[in-house]
Amino acid sequence: MSEPIHAQSGIIDKYIGDGIMAYWGPPFNEEGQHARLASFAALDMIDRIGALNDDLLEQLDVRRLPVPLDMRIGIATGKVVVGSIGSELMMNYTVIGDTVNLASRLEGANKIYGCRILASEETVKSAGDTIEVREIDKIVVAGQTRAETVFEILGRKGTLNSAQIEFRTLFAEGLSAYRHRQWDAALKSFKSAMAIERNDGASQTFFERIQGFLTHPPAEGWDGSWKLENK
Repeated sequence: MSEPIHAQSGIIDKYIGDGIMAYWGPPFNEEGQHARLASFAALDMIDRIGALNDDLLEQLDVRRLPVPLDMRIGIATGKVVVGSIGSELMMNYTVIGDTVNLASRLEGANKIYGCRILASEETVKSAGDTIEVREIDKIVVAGQTRAETVFEILGRKGTLNSAQIEFRTLFAEGLSAYRHRQWDAALKSFKSAMAIERNDGASQTFFERIQGFLTHPPAEGWDGSWKLENK
């Protein structure tokens, strides 16, 4: 998984257990290219999952893995503190700040929505028309108070087929109805989306969330955001 990061001009900051922290930006990348490069690296990493599982089958000499390997990626774009940070005893060239924390929280939020790549709104804006995305939700991550609109990166621009485009449209209709408290319409759209992508975790998440709202509606003034309690 390190190779796609290097191939897309990323800098590996550190390995954290089974995770990788990487970053893009000046002086290593040209201004305005970092979001696109990070998004492409994430997509290339996802493309390697199948081959990775096949390699493990061969190395372990088994027909089936007890739990196939998968991965989650969070991408955030914004201002950070970058440089050699530490003390006289140990210095490390790294990046710190709320943007770094947001990327980490988005990685974890994939578990809730059944996604693989979640990106911040600023990342999507910066990547421009180079990627295909779908808006997932407006969330308040643990440790922050401001709601962030988050997106799933689906592929490079122009790579979606007609079924995927229809699925994205149905999900967007469900999300709009959900935010307007039109529960029946939202349920219908999410159900139609799942008819195309049966295992879509995001549609299932909203389907279950709305079932709860039918019994306990959100408070007046609700802005459609969802607070994530866990990191």
